[in-house]
Amino acid sequence: MTDDTTDILTLLPARLKEARRAQGLSLEAVANLSGVSRSMVSQIERGESSPTIATLWNLTRALQVDFAGLLEAGDATDHIEVLLAQDVPKIENMGQGCRIRILSPPEDVGGHEVYDIRFDNGGTLISQPHGRGTKEQLTVLEGSIDLISGNAESHLKTDDSARYTADVPHSITAIHGPARVFLIVKSN
Repeated sequence: MTDDTTDILTLLPARLKEARRAQGLSLEAVANLSGVSRSMVSQIERGESSPTIATLWNLTRALQVDFAGLLEAGDATDHIEVLLAQDVPKIENMGQGCRIRILSPPEDVGGHEVYDIRFDNGGTLISQPHGRGTKEQLTVLEGSIDLISGNAESHLKTDDSARYTADVPHSITAIHGPARVFLIVKSN
């Protein structure tokens, strides 16, 4: 969020007006939905009045917009976060004959995790049960693998995908040469 109060006061009126128009609402409709008078909504949109936090909160709820998003700098959505290959976190000592690259952001740990895993021939990744309800989706990018989830077993080759429970012991093993998989872990 911007630290400059002048920037906030400059952005806010236009952002509120854009949000109201995007919803197809009149000033009267916003007043009825928010409990803020029509004249006050109009004054705020014209930049003639600065709303209190409570008023701004009521307006954002009525317009179904993100409170903080209204105050972000205009180019906040036009942003690409790049993680160079050499900076991608790796797990080196898990499994045998496999290298794991963590592709998901750190804040997604325990929710929606994404991995690129490369196996040597016969390389294996044996995992203990994750939290209750956890599922994994795996796509074989190169080679072929044996996949075990609990008592179920499947053989997959390049371009095959599988979804399976991961709240039981499970493993991935490269067979017939090196392999590479793309793995998504989804926790409840």
